[in-house]
Amino acid sequence: MAFWRVREELSQAGRLRRSYYELLRDEMDRHILQYALIDSYNNFCARKIPYPFVEKRELKPRARIPGVEYEPQNAFLVIFVEDTIPEANKKYIRFLDVNKTTKKNLLSYEILPLSEKFERSQKYLESAHFIDLLKKLLHVDYALLIQRDPASKLKDRYNLSHFHVRIDWPIADAAEDLARSLRYISKDLYEKGDKYAEDIQKKYFEYYCMPLMIGGRRTAAIVASQYMKRIPCITTVYAGSSESRALIRISERGVSKSILMKLTNKEMDQIAADNNLTPRTFKNKYVVAREKKDGICIFQATYSLTNHVRFPDDGKLREIKPDLNWLSVSGQHILPKPGVWKYPPLPLNVIYT
Repeated sequence: MAFWRVREELSQAGRLRRSYYELLRDEMDRHILQYALIDSYNNFCARKIPYPFVEKRELKPRARIPGVEYEPQNAFLVIFVEDTIPEANKKYIRFLDVNKTTKKNLLSYEILPLSEKFERSQKYLESAHFIDLLKKLLHVDYALLIQRDPASKLKDRYNLSHFHVRIDWPIADAAEDLARSLRYISKDLYEKGDKYAEDIQKKYFEYYCMPLMIGGRRTAAIVASQYMKRIPCITTVYAGSSESRALIRISERGVSKSILMKLTNKEMDQIAADNNLTPRTFKNKYVVAREKKDGICIFQATYSLTNHVRFPDDGKLREIKPDLNWLSVSGQHILPKPGVWKYPPLPLNVIYT
């Protein structure tokens, strides 16, 4: 069951807002990809540390990921909301006066030096200086919150309203909420016993394509994504992890993971030929870095839900079966370099090869 309205159900004003939000989200995708992957790669290069490329098996649903943290990898969490979060939700999404994006608060958290100029307009996405502010705040603990400014009456404006936003909804409550919506329980997480509750929590992580019981920003990301289903609009959550070395993106379309992938010269030539491109064009438009003759590209895997995670046709309660997969890989693509305008993602099936 959809928690947000599709375009055909929106008013003309709602459709315009949706279009504007999606346009801004496309821009946000570009900048977040740059920060999460390319800037992280450059951090490793600056320290003369070999980049730990993600193995293909790590992109499979239910994959086990080595629990190693890489300090040069940029870690962050961003919540980008189509509308404005009602204040009644502050109990679990901690956007308060003390962490509003004001100069006073930024100085108190020692994010801005005293000498640095800060203008209120910087926090609006249409500002030419917004990306500079975003990059200053991405490393801050907890999440950044971007939402529609309710004070803007004549047009929709989006601003980075809060930083250092804690997600305080318990994981057990989030798993219970998901299981109830899918009719695996009627009310309570523990109504069928401890083992059943444990299975539900494991499947909750699988639903968002996360390793079992991970912590930090990735857990906060999937808890925030589940909580935001209570608000009737679309939300996009971006998470960068020093363990996964991936950009995790959760939206109304589902989950995707983007990583850096190293390709040999022969592999690049083959991909170019398969897509009617010259090798030179491929390297100019898709290769973000070089290591000798190898090229480094951005690879994105997208995931879709299986029938076991869809609301049952008869609406009746059902039993959870832990062995059944809740996700499948639905798309595998090489992405163009951030900022490339005319070239689309290229299909590349590698996860199961």
